[in-house]
Amino acid sequence: MIRVAHAGVGGWGRNVARVVGELAELAWVCDLDDARRDEYAKRYPDARITASFEEALADDSVAAVTIATPVPTHYALAKQALEAGKHVFVEKPPAMRSEEMEELVALAEQRDLVLMPGHLLLYHPGLGRVKELVDSGELGEVACVYGNRQNLGVIRSNENALWSLGVHDLSVILWLLGEEPSEAVAYGMDYLQEGIEDVVFCFLRFPSGKVAHMHLSWLDPHKMRKMTVVGREKMVVFDDMELERKVTVYEKGPWEPAESYGEWRTRTGDIYSPKIANDEPLRLELQHFLTLVEEGPGDHREARDGLAVVRALDRLTESLRDGR
Repeated sequence: MIRVAHAGVGGWGRNVARVVGELAELAWVCDLDDARRDEYAKRYPDARITASFEEALADDSVAAVTIATPVPTHYALAKQALEAGKHVFVEKPPAMRSEEMEELVALAEQRDLVLMPGHLLLYHPGLGRVKELVDSGELGEVACVYGNRQNLGVIRSNENALWSLGVHDLSVILWLLGEEPSEAVAYGMDYLQEGIEDVVFCFLRFPSGKVAHMHLSWLDPHKMRKMTVVGREKMVVFDDMELERKVTVYEKGPWEPAESYGEWRTRTGDIYSPKIANDEPLRLELQHFLTLVEEGPGDHREARDGLAVVRALDRLTESLRDGR
C-alpha cells in the first residue's frame, strides 16, 4: 500500500485523515496541537505521530503527503513536500497568490510529481452528471452558470468569503465551461471583521460569451449550496442541500416571439431528476489522487486546473479591493 503522511487533523483534516487511512497506509500524522496528537496516537497506533512536518518528509518510505492545515500554510507546506520528492494532495486553495501557485505547478512538473488541489465538488457524483449534460450538448448552448453558497457562519478570520466559499463554486464553473474568464468583477462588504469580506458578489465573463455569477455569504438566513446551468434547450440545477433530488433537469427554454404581444413564448417540457450515486466525494477524490501517485501525474491537469482557479481568485480579489 502507498505510505502517506498527513498534516492537519483539525476540522476538515479529520475527514481527510480518515479516508486516507481507509485507502492507503497512514504512516504519519502531523499536527501542532498536543491534544490532537494524543487522540490520533490512540486512534492509529501503527502511525507515527509528530509535530514536525520535516520529520515526516524525511521518511524515504513515504510516497505521498496530504495537507489539510489552515489556508495560509498551504503553499509553504506543499512546496516543502514537493522539494522532498513527495506527491502532494493539498486542500483548497493550495496558494493565495498566482505567483505561488505557478511556482508549485512548475516544481511538480519539473520533478514529475502529482500536485492535486482539493477541489472536492469536482468529484461529487451529482456535479459529474451536470458535467455530462453540458459536455454532451443535451442542454444546448450554455448561456450562463450561477452559484449560491450562503449560510449563517462559519465565520473565518484568516480568509474572506471569496477565498473560503468562492473557491468551491469557481472550481466547478471553470470545470463546467472549460475556459478561464476574460473579465472578473467582485464586490463585497466586511460587516463583522474589518478587511475580511463576509458577503461577496462575483461576475465572470468568458471568451466564448458565456457568463457566470457567484453569491457568497456567511450572513444569510438560508443555507444554500446550489449551482444552476442555463442552456438554450434545457436547464439543470444541482442542489447539495437536497437529500433525494440532487440534480433536476428542466426541459424549458425560450421558443419564439409571440406575434400578438411581442413577448417570447417559452417551451416547457418534462422536469426530471436522474438517479445519482451516493458515493462519498472525498473518497472518490482521494482515490483519484492515489491512482495518480501509482500511475504518474500525466499531463498535470489537476495542478493546472488549480492554477486557473487561483488566477481567477487573484483577479476577483484585485477587483474586490478596487471596489472597496
